[in-house]
Amino acid sequence: MAVRPEGTPVWADAMFKDVELAKTFYGDVLGWTFGESSSEFGDYTQAYRNGKAVAAVVPPMPGDDGQGQSAWCLYFASPDAAATAEKVRAAGGTVLMEPMQVGDFGSMCLAQDPTGAVFGVWQAGRHEGFELEGETGSYIWAEVFTREPAKADAFYATVFGFRSKKMQDPDMDYRVFDLGGDPLLGRMEMTAEDFPPEVPSYIQVYFAVDNCDKAVEAAERLNGRKVFGPMDSPFGRFAAILDPQGAAFAVIDVRTTVGEMPEMV
Repeated sequence: MAVRPEGTPVWADAMFKDVELAKTFYGDVLGWTFGESSSEFGDYTQAYRNGKAVAAVVPPMPGDDGQGQSAWCLYFASPDAAATAEKVRAAGGTVLMEPMQVGDFGSMCLAQDPTGAVFGVWQAGRHEGFELEGETGSYIWAEVFTREPAKADAFYATVFGFRSKKMQDPDMDYRVFDLGGDPLLGRMEMTAEDFPPEVPSYIQVYFAVDNCDKAVEAAERLNGRKVFGPMDSPFGRFAAILDPQGAAFAVIDVRTTVGEMPEMV
């Protein structure tokens, strides 16, 4: 697999107090199977779709009481995690976990943008990232949700070299980031009308599904909660969900589209 350009989303994982519950939930909603947990790396457990790695789940680290909010974390590619961590600091972000080597799999760090959204940085070794993406049951898209869009735009442009285009929609402030090629990441302004003040900035990860409505039904059957949708759009029929342990994610059926694509400038 070719090395992904710096700033490309390459991996997603989430920490769960009850890993077995998470495996049951995502196994049913997204059709995932799971490998053996790696005790050497904190029982990190990879998820697979059709035998290809798509994400991972992990229990809280030793000393963590597990009371923190479960959340999906998106990782961006970096040729040098330590150098990227310095760029995060210089751009006004915060390094939450210093760069560390993860065996021969690669190196990682965790960071937070100046508006509060948490993300990861991954310098690939033997583990290069998603083995499947853009297909049913795998990662397909992500969006930064923030109340300070200008600050977020400047941060990601500085750290990863993103260029951006604004969607021509008078009802929302939405941008798409790229590195000169295909779109890589969206950025949505969180408005007071749609987001309670206690909801922090975050990055929402989207997984592809064959049928959005059935995915929502499966999630609710397993004590997940629909937050938004299902809703039709030119990009696909999508919905936002909270899993039983509070981790937010979205599902989208990109084959069911309604309306014309908006202009981006």
